Amino acid sequence: MPIVAAFIVPHPPLIVPAVGRGGEREVQKTIDSYLQTAEEIAALKPETIIISSPHAVMYRDYFHISPGEKAFGTFVDFRAPEVSFAETYDTELVAEIERIAREKNFPAGTMGEKDPRLDHGTMVPLYFTEQRYTAFKLVRIGLSGLPLTKHYELGKIIAKAVENTNRRVVWIASGDLSHKLQEYGPYGYAEEGPIYDEKLIDTCVRGALGELKDFDEDLCERAAECGHRSFTMMSGAFDGVRVRSKVYSHEDVTGVGYGVCSFYPKNNGDEFVSLARMTIETYIKERKRIMPPTGLSEKLTSTRAGAFVSIHKKGDLRGCIGTIAPCEDSLAEEIISNAISASTRDPRFPPITTAELDSLEINVDVLTEPIQVKSLDELDPKRYGVIVQSGYKRGLLLPDLEGIDSVEQQLDIAMMKGGITYEDELTVFKFEVVRHK
Repeated sequence: MPIVAAFIVPHPPLIVPAVGRGGEREVQKTIDSYLQTAEEIAALKPETIIISSPHAVMYRDYFHISPGEKAFGTFVDFRAPEVSFAETYDTELVAEIERIAREKNFPAGTMGEKDPRLDHGTMVPLYFTEQRYTAFKLVRIGLSGLPLTKHYELGKIIAKAVENTNRRVVWIASGDLSHKLQEYGPYGYAEEGPIYDEKLIDTCVRGALGELKDFDEDLCERAAECGHRSFTMMSGAFDGVRVRSKVYSHEDVTGVGYGVCSFYPKNNGDEFVSLARMTIETYIKERKRIMPPTGLSEKLTSTRAGAFVSIHKKGDLRGCIGTIAPCEDSLAEEIISNAISASTRDPRFPPITTAELDSLEINVDVLTEPIQVKSLDELDPKRYGVIVQSGYKRGLLLPDLEGIDSVEQQLDIAMMKGGITYEDELTVFKFEVVRHK
């Protein structure tokens, strides 16, 4: 089961009333947004909540995952010992994350815990969440001094572990934005502060989570943010997944940026469509051809077939390229190749741009082996596609197309596409398709 939702939240102890003692009202918008996320988490009923925190145990070259079965914490360091937490860890999910990390020789695990107590970067999100929902286990993960790309990679590992354990999981990425937004703030002002916050919020508004790993790390450092690695780790868990995003609030009245955002995976269709979409988005953004991801079914990895990838935008065709017979080693590779061609090489349309990606509808049609027909009575434009061939010329039309209601229409269009006339000697084939959308 994929991660059902993720949230970016800040963690100033000030917003806990027992700590703020009235001062929390200064950031009431943030508090209201936090309570909204708690309501949404309660509605989702996750079995496990993952919290990535900048204030958990942190190493320069290693990601620490909190070990053990239970953890405790209080706000005693902020003069509010009466606010306390007793949490149960999801040991099975932690063990699976560790197993995959070892398998990949990735530097993450439960070694080296210095202080088992919950940190405030974890407790502030727990404080608001547990006002609405408590029936969950916890996984707590610290950051590292490694590059953003490594944090993104860990997110991918965690997503795989969630899938393997079939957990219903919500991820809370704890972290403040820039600490240098106002001269009167505790860290003063730097021009990079507002630049970072604006860029981060814009990225969240667009749901472009993959861009988080590409932020300039010098900009992040000069802006004195503390949450970007947490956000990037979370974004890796949505690698290749389109998300529906919402920014609830962004405040900088204390000189520190507090942002509250949510991310829900969109329905990307079945795995055939998801593979085509992932291919298109990666190629358009990065000009890279993806490899078939792990976890695909045998239908994609162990069979060969012709396939068409069709792209529509607001109901209008935006690109369609396919193969009548298999040309690649697997159906997955066939879809990847044709998705790239449909998005960039259809001569009827200009290549798709990054700005269009969120508005595309994608279909994948997998073809059966064509069968030669002896009579037009064997054709049905709703059930069968046709291939009309004359010598080296060939025209194809997929079945069940809007406005194509007769065999004659179907043949006329297929012949026109192939540059074939009725004066030519014709051979007609029919085929069926399994349509994925």
